[in-house]
Amino acid sequence: MSYKNKRVLVTGGLGFIGCNLVRRLIKEKAHVIILDDMYTGRLANLAKYESGIDYSFYQASVGNRDIVRGPVNDTNIIFHLAARNIIASTKDPLEDYRANIGGTLNILMAMKEFPRKKMVYTSSVSVYGNPKYLPINEDDSINLLTPYAVSKYGGESYCMAFHESYGISVTVLRLSNVYGPYQNPSNPYCGVVAKFMDKARKGEKIEIHGDGLSTRDFTYVDDVVDALLLAGLSPKTEGEVFNVATGIETSVYDLAQDIVFLCPEMYDEMLDDIAIKYVDRRDIDNVRRRVLNTEKIRRKLGWTPKTTLAKGLELTKNWMDKDE
Repeated sequence: MSYKNKRVLVTGGLGFIGCNLVRRLIKEKAHVIILDDMYTGRLANLAKYESGIDYSFYQASVGNRDIVRGPVNDTNIIFHLAARNIIASTKDPLEDYRANIGGTLNILMAMKEFPRKKMVYTSSVSVYGNPKYLPINEDDSINLLTPYAVSKYGGESYCMAFHESYGISVTVLRLSNVYGPYQNPSNPYCGVVAKFMDKARKGEKIEIHGDGLSTRDFTYVDDVVDALLLAGLSPKTEGEVFNVATGIETSVYDLAQDIVFLCPEMYDEMLDDIAIKYVDRRDIDNVRRRVLNTEKIRRKLGWTPKTTLAKGLELTKNWMDKDE
């Protein structure tokens, strides 16, 4: 199966994960329609594809139901990535609700109106909160600690309800701490890897919120795109939820140290003392440990992550060096 000549809608297609997905779809000769309100997305992320390539762009929010109908009707496969992220959601829970839950419902309503579509919905491992057991399985308890987690799980719930009630074809991927090229460090809502890497490349202190012992499961963006593309074409994924992660637990301190060692020319010998600064914990830093079980997606789709953290950080740094 291939995406060649398929009409594909990517909401949030100018954002970090979205633009990486769009670039891959373009390489596979799909006709891509992008819907993005440019809250954090940038046209520069697709600058090299601005002419002579088969894609269309709507600058609009998924919260606008009337606009959503057209692109949904015009496509075969939908990748729904558009969302307010965890920091923006915590600052404005009402807008989080409108974008993350309302936007997802708008797409599902359009899919009900124009059937025979497939949607891959990107959720988040934030829905697990502080787990009772590690690694976390897809059927483990949900523990919603932030407005963002509430809204992403709300979107999941609507997806499953529409699948059961109306036969809408949907798949949910719970993504874990995605990082890599096109994660813009100048964006105040970007992830920790881009922030740490930006500081290290400038020889500035990396700020760790809290004690640095919290752990996460960091996943390279190319591996996430692989999972998205597999889920979009496979009939085995309909009505299913999958973790997308590495199954490897890394502390925030170890992440910072790994990034510092990629930039040795920027620091003196006493790397830890000079490179790292501890600051107060934020209200969103309420998950102590996180590592995911990815056996289900391996079994169903044959997906496994290919990129180690060391390699992914090196690739990220190389991209940031070239992007200056």
